[in-house]
This record gives sequence, structure tokens and C-alpha cells, in this order.
Amino acid sequence: MRAGLVALLSSEPTIDIVGEAGDGREAVRLVEELDPDVALLDLRMPVLDGVGATTEIVGSGARTRVLILTTYDTDADIERGVEAGATGYLLKDATRGQLVEAIHSASRGETVLAPRVAQRLVAKMRRPVPVTLTAREAEVLGAVADGLSNAEIGRRLFIGEATVKTHLLRVFAKLDVSDRTHAVVVAMNSGLLQKRRPGPTVSS
Repeated sequence: MRAGLVALLSSEPTIDIVGEAGDGREAVRLVEELDPDVALLDLRMPVLDGVGATTEIVGSGARTRVLILTTYDTDADIERGVEAGATGYLLKDATRGQLVEAIHSASRGETVLAPRVAQRLVAKMRRPVPVTLTAREAEVLGAVADGLSNAEIGRRLFIGEATVKTHLLRVFAKLDVSDRTHAVVVAMNSGLLQKRRPGPTVSS
């Protein structure tokens, strides 16, 4: 695969191949030695994988941009590559024109993503992030559900009234609500707060 890429890119007048590496560790060494504009890396390499090599190259402060070219397009692989600091992420079904353009774009510091990769990242960003409440936030909201005022909540939990307000504001932000009643309803419907049982009725 590497030999094929070298042959493909060597015929491109705007690109110079300055080095080849057989594993990730050698790739890191060559980047340090040769200072290329772009390092074209696979994810799966012996000795040191593409993510590890990318992390070291980016972390070294080198000006070299890393462009990942791989067959792996799972969410986990994409996230690992991008989080490691890769400027671009292409799949091996990219055409020669796409690859050449991506190398030039990466050399300018522009983000390059294969369409399928971009779709996966966008889809992941659109997934709702699960909301969680801290133990104290849940206690405060539970006390609200019991009908207590901020002052009464403070006395129950041995915290200041200002602290109660701070916890409530954080809860409102997490639940995307603006009032106490709505916060309790949303929290109960989301399973973040157990439904409150009515207290016993006392009769004479």
C-alpha cells in the first residue's frame, strides 16, 4: 500500500516524497529529522500506531501536519485520530485528486475530512448528551419537589440560602428550564428524580 502511494504521489509535480516509514516509531523519527509539511499516516501500524504517532508529532511542537489515511471509519477510530490532533482524516477509497487536494489543504493547516467521516462526526455531535445531577443538586431539587422554600431547603441541608440558589441555577441550566416547577417535572420525567409520594393524611 505504501509503495502504491509513493508511486501515485511521486508523479504529482506539486508534491515531493521526502521519506517513508515502516512503522509509527520510525515515522515520528523521520518527522523530527526531515521536517516535512505533511505526514501521511495509517491508523494501524506496527511498533507505534497512528494515534500514538500523531500524538507524539503534534505534542513535539513540529510544524508537520498529520493527515490520516486509513480504511477504518468507526466512530471510535475517527475520534481517536481527531482527538490526537490530526489535521485530516481520509479513507483509502479516496481518489488521486482527492488525496492530492487533501495533502495541499493539510499543509495549509486546513481541516480535511472524508465525507463519510464528516457525516459521522456531525451525527455524533447531534446526539443528545445525557444529563446528570450531582448528589447535592438532586437533594436540593428533591426538597423543591417537597414544596420547601430556599430558606427551608438551606436549613434541611445545612447550607446557606445563596448556595441553594446556586445549585438551582445549575439545575435549571442542565435541564434547560427557567423555573422550579418545570425543573421538578423534567427531572421526574427523565428519571433524575424519583416521583414524590404524598405524605400521610392525618384525621381526627
